[in-house]
Amino acid sequence: MYREDTIAAVATPPGEGGVAIVRLSGPDAERIARDIFVRSGGKNGALRSHTLHRGTIRDPKNAAVVDEALAVVMRKPKSYTGEDVVEFHCHGGQLVTRRVLELALAHGARQAAPGEFTQRAFLNGRIDLTQAEAVLDLTRARTEAGMRLALDQMHGGLSQWVGALREELLDILAQVEAAIDFSEEEIDHLPKDALNAKIDALKNRIAAIVASYEWGRLFREGARVCIAGRPNVGKSSLLNALVGAERVIVTALPGTTRDVIEESVNLDGLPVALWDTAGIRDTDNPIEQAGIDFTRRHLEVADAALVVLDGSEPHTAEDEALMKAVRGKKGFLVVNKNDLPEQLDRSWLAEAAPDKAIVGISAKIGTGLDDLKGALRALLLAAPVEPEIVLTNLRHKAALECSIDGLAAARAAVTSAAPPELIALELLEAKRGLEEVVGIVDSQTVLEHIFMKFCIGK
Repeated sequence: MYREDTIAAVATPPGEGGVAIVRLSGPDAERIARDIFVRSGGKNGALRSHTLHRGTIRDPKNAAVVDEALAVVMRKPKSYTGEDVVEFHCHGGQLVTRRVLELALAHGARQAAPGEFTQRAFLNGRIDLTQAEAVLDLTRARTEAGMRLALDQMHGGLSQWVGALREELLDILAQVEAAIDFSEEEIDHLPKDALNAKIDALKNRIAAIVASYEWGRLFREGARVCIAGRPNVGKSSLLNALVGAERVIVTALPGTTRDVIEESVNLDGLPVALWDTAGIRDTDNPIEQAGIDFTRRHLEVADAALVVLDGSEPHTAEDEALMKAVRGKKGFLVVNKNDLPEQLDRSWLAEAAPDKAIVGISAKIGTGLDDLKGALRALLLAAPVEPEIVLTNLRHKAALECSIDGLAAARAAVTSAAPPELIALELLEAKRGLEEVVGIVDSQTVLEHIFMKFCIGK
């Protein structure tokens, strides 16, 4: 459990705004509110729960008014944290909110740690761990699709799915434990084929969820796409065209881009970071060479590459070297300048990079860009339709993989006619993996690691 004290924090972002919220949670929250909040009209007594009350926040030492504000009490258990919660809705501004928070701290509250409000909601059973993590995903969502995935998880989509899988596993485990309890009776409680069929079905269902992680990761974190090519083929022009704004300097002088320039684009709900990189070529300029080294490193870690070529010119030795550098990397060959007569040998392209489709565009006049965006989105997601359940968190994936390993070990034990005690041990490992996803865990270290990623006040 946790210290049953009262915590306080500013729950809105720093800076100027119309309204800022100072939040308190814990056994002394309402008492602190009575100490520093005075209702309008001289009304006294307890504040009605889940109702906004107008009044002033004052320093009891000298009755000085700090701010006119609204106060709301949300008594347990019908609150976000499952404790008594008080919120002061103040005027926005760092000075006002700091003074209100200081008053709350001076009257018995403690500064909340990052994510501590959500952690208390989890520890008090208001939400499970997947729902708590979804709160963080929602605050960080960059597209409508990412927000929708977070909301589905907040509403218990993954939790319900994992709960159903756990019930299936408990049924299998009960069958194995019955064989242990009634081992002396001449009854076959562990028919191999039937038991293995149940284990296989469960393992396949978990594996299907695990397979959705790459889809979910891309929507949660965004995809990384590297725009690569030799100098002056139109890489920066392509970036500007995809972003829809002049974000990068475009000149006829080779070597203009020497650093990696990142811009974001939304591909029908999929957030994508585009990296405009230095043109790859042989150079004696140490600054340009440093930029080329950056390009190669970004190519290695990118989820996909857009390899840009100048369609108005025959291919060069630098283009040939680039084809070797991107061999095996997911991506497209983008033939730019299709508004000009084409001089590039397409048969050479097909031979140099047979694993990559070719998309013709003109970054200058905008032709082919919609086709490129659609093809890039499909390539990154690598699935025609969204999976029924989508994993967005690496911790969930790792825990479910442990569950799969436990089931695989249990199946091997069944096949080899191992004692039912050994089978039960492997099934318990599989069960532990499922329970770790939703937060049925004993490790405080795991919880602290998760909630420290939250902002203060959430």
